[in-house]
Parts: sequence; structure tokens; C-alpha cells
Amino acid sequence: MWEAYKKGFKAYLQLEKSLSSNSTEAYLRDLDKLTQFLEMNNMAKSPAAVTLQDLQFFIKWIAEMQLADTSQARIISGIRAFYKYCLLENVVEEDPSILLEAPKTKRALPDVLSFEEIERILQQIDLSKPEGTRNKAILETLYSCGLRVSEVVNLRISQLYLDVGFIRVTGKGDKERLVPIGAAAVKYINLYRQTVRVHIDVKPGNEDILFLNRRGTKLSRVMIFLIIKELAQKAGITKTISPHTFRHSFATHLIEGGANLRAVQEMLGHESITTTEIYTHLDKEFLRKTLEEFHPSFSRNT
Repeated sequence: MWEAYKKGFKAYLQLEKSLSSNSTEAYLRDLDKLTQFLEMNNMAKSPAAVTLQDLQFFIKWIAEMQLADTSQARIISGIRAFYKYCLLENVVEEDPSILLEAPKTKRALPDVLSFEEIERILQQIDLSKPEGTRNKAILETLYSCGLRVSEVVNLRISQLYLDVGFIRVTGKGDKERLVPIGAAAVKYINLYRQTVRVHIDVKPGNEDILFLNRRGTKLSRVMIFLIIKELAQKAGITKTISPHTFRHSFATHLIEGGANLRAVQEMLGHESITTTEIYTHLDKEFLRKTLEEFHPSFSRNT
């Protein structure tokens, strides 16, 4: 009964919402859980016949499966997205999920590296090896531009405007943005291209990809993770480190330095500024100094 709706929902997510295949499949798995629940309880209902009470029973069922709050919240998000699609397509007249409450989840913030810690990690790179020059260029680009790991592995030579200090990045949903790039990243990208990449036997289809492995193909996201993990261990850093740590540190350092939140949002490629605000977990001392400098009540003499 639901298969036609699921196919339409899948097309909506891919074409209209421009979601990746991973995100689309996650939404469809969430919807599968709902239809599985309905079948198990002999509730052969169309999407239009499902009520808020049905969905509340479903949420109680997934909670009894002892799924983490974050997993429950994601499933509810998937159900809400499906009913949003159903409203747009006139499959339903009312959205039964609109009053559905998700468990309150605390968004865990990843560790942030100080500038000194980033320098320590970069110092562990062995520049006498070809992959060392490449890795230095990758890490400088990650930190200088605040890129997602998927954005750095997919970065193309045709997207580099290093003479004017910018790169063009293809982000989520194939949305493009121009991001300034630092002098150190420019230096090591040029060095990598001139001394390492020119000697690689590039495989067909990878001619425009900037960062390549020895076999002449695009690096995997896992490879970037392993490179960073190994360098962090050598630097004696015990924090939980991933490529995203560099992006998070980029945003945090900018905001702590007084950067405009909307400028940071633009550079990170966030659709909503609410997402960017997650990066503003500034310490109380920094907030107090900001108030003392800019707020009349704090700055006046008493």
C-alpha cells in the first residue's frame, strides 16, 4: 500500500530537497519502521488514515526498543519529512505528525583544537615524503577554509582561484560557495601540484581532482580521517579528533576572534544560521569581555 508513496517521497528528497543518497536512504529506513509497526499491529492504514495517536504509539514502540534519544529524534524527523511531502502532494489534508514530540536531545559538540594544537599536528608531517606535502596541503586547506571532509576530497583544480585567494566549493545539495583560502594553504597546494601531483599516473575520470592517492584516484574520506588520527597521536593530543574537528576549530576561532556570524555561516555553507550558532560555544570569560567592551551597562563607570 505504501510503496508508491515511498517512491514519490524518495524522488522528492532527491530532486526537490537535493539530499545525498545516504540521507535519502536514512529517511526511507525511518519510514520503513513506521510501516513495519503498522503491519505488526494489524493496522493496514493509508498515510491519510494514520492519526496522531497512531504515531504516538509508534514512538512509544521505538522507545521500548531502547534506541538512543538521538535515534528516536531522527526517526521522528523522517516521519515529519514524509508527511510534509504528503501535504505538498495532497496525499493528506492534515499532518498528523505536527504535534508529535521528539525526545529532547543534547547536541554533543566535538572537541576544539587550539591554534597551538593545530600547529603541533601540522609539525608531525614528514615533508620529505611525497604524501607529506599532499597531507600538509590537505590539512592547511581544511583549517584555512573550514571545509567538510567530503568537500576537500572532491575539490577540483578547476575550482581553485589561488591567484586571488579563493576556492569554489561544492557543498551539500551541490550548492556552490566561494571561500577565501589562507596563504599557507595556497603555498602547499602549489608545492604539491608542482612537485608531487605532476609525477602521479592519474586514472581516467580523476584528471580534475586535486588531491590524489598513489594510484592516481581520489582519496577516500576514511583516508583523511586516518591521516589526521595518526598525526594527532604523534603530536600527543588525546582529544577525539576527526576531519570535522578542523572545521569546528575554524569556525570557533573565527567567532572567538569577533567574526560576524553571518560571514561564518556563508563560509561554512550553512543553510540556516541556527546551525552556525552551534559553533558559538564560547567560554564565559570571552562573553564577559565582549559585554564589557560593547555593552553600555558594563562599560560605564559606577
